[in-house]
Amino acid sequence: MARTITTYREFWPFYLREHAKPQTRAIHYVGTVLSLWFLFIALGAGGWWWALVPLSGYGFAWAAHFGVEKNRPATFTYPLWSLFSDYRMFFLWLFGGLDKHLKAAGVTR
Repeated sequence: MARTITTYREFWPFYLREHAKPQTRAIHYVGTVLSLWFLFIALGAGGWWWALVPLSGYGFAWAAHFGVEKNRPATFTYPLWSLFSDYRMFFLWLFGGLDKHLKAAGVTR
C-alpha cells in the first residue's frame, strides 16, 4: 500500500510525476481552459453553465489519466490539493515556469 501524503510540499512533486507525459498535461490544459471559460460564463449568465465547469475540468483530466497516463487521478485521494495543483500546473506552464518544477520532481522529457 502506498504511503499517505500528509503535506502539500510532498504532494506537489507526486502530482507532477502523475502528469509525466506531455500529452496528459496538454489534455489537462484544455480542460482547465474550458473550466475557466465556463466559470466566467456561469458568473455572468448563471443557469446550467455551472454544470460545465467541473464536467469540463474533470472530464478532460480523467480522460488523460485513464487514456494516456494509465494511472489513477490524484483527485480521487487528494481532491483539494489536486484541484489547486491543476491550476498551478496550468499557470506555471502558461507563463513558462513549469519546466523547473518538472525537473525537480524527476520528470524528464
